[in-house]
Amino acid sequence: MRISRAQSFASGATPHAGRRGSARTSLLLAVAFLLCLAAAGYWFYSVSKHSPAGAKIDTAAPPAIQLSDATRAALGRLDAPLEIRFYSLLDPASVPASVSAFSGRVDQLLSAYQEAGGKIKVTRFNSQSNLSPNAPAADGIQAFNIDKGDACYLGLALTFKGRKESLSRLSPDYEQALESDITRAIVRLEQEPAAAPTAISQINTNAVQEVKALIPNIAAVSVEEGERILNTAAIRDFNLLKKETDPQVKEAEQHYRQARDSGSEAEQQAARQHYEQAVAEQKQKLDQLSSQVTAQKEAFKRLKAAAH
Repeated sequence: MRISRAQSFASGATPHAGRRGSARTSLLLAVAFLLCLAAAGYWFYSVSKHSPAGAKIDTAAPPAIQLSDATRAALGRLDAPLEIRFYSLLDPASVPASVSAFSGRVDQLLSAYQEAGGKIKVTRFNSQSNLSPNAPAADGIQAFNIDKGDACYLGLALTFKGRKESLSRLSPDYEQALESDITRAIVRLEQEPAAAPTAISQINTNAVQEVKALIPNIAAVSVEEGERILNTAAIRDFNLLKKETDPQVKEAEQHYRQARDSGSEAEQQAARQHYEQAVAEQKQKLDQLSSQVTAQKEAFKRLKAAAH
């Protein structure tokens, strides 16, 4: 049988048409794949454009700090403003990054206190520019790393109705107990009875004698020069007192560390009490010295006014 040219052409066109259909299908798949890549690239660019460089994409917000019921109850009992002064002056050259990170967590905890208690005010000192030279010592804050560079401070001072409590040096080693330590300090301030006022005449008499010993010719000295002399003397006395009491505090702290690492529960409790007593005694002496300096400055103002 003879086959016509038309039939032959029709029968021969089928394989080519199949191949062309297959090629179109492959081309469509390739185009779809490229479009998917382009869409993914655009999504990544849009997200990364609004994210900090190197930051991981995470839509979950960091969990808020939840204060304990005991802390919230203590804050609820406050009937007057309470100030917490947070000293965080850390020299990057001598302080490990872990301590700096711990300081940031302390700051977050204090923010939680401030938000939970309407009467809490947190004042932060994180640079020498907003800090007087003798302020940390006056608040009972312990300096460290002095032998490695600039003096560093990481501590809290709490004041309430003229009374003061200090956590002289915070450490990451005791981070789990930090909230309870702060709350106990607040409770002590709230429950502590007001101290009996010291006789003003006695303060003035002592202060006047001390000022006259430091500034014999008060009339010839300007107010600025007189305050400079008193401040210089105060810093000297603070440093001497710290030099005298710091070894005792450090020794007590070392014993507490050793007991915590290898001692029994009773040994840990005794060592902690000894450490807290050493810190409290140092704070008491620093508070007395701070009151003495304040009285000297007041006496100087009165003597200066009387000299004119």
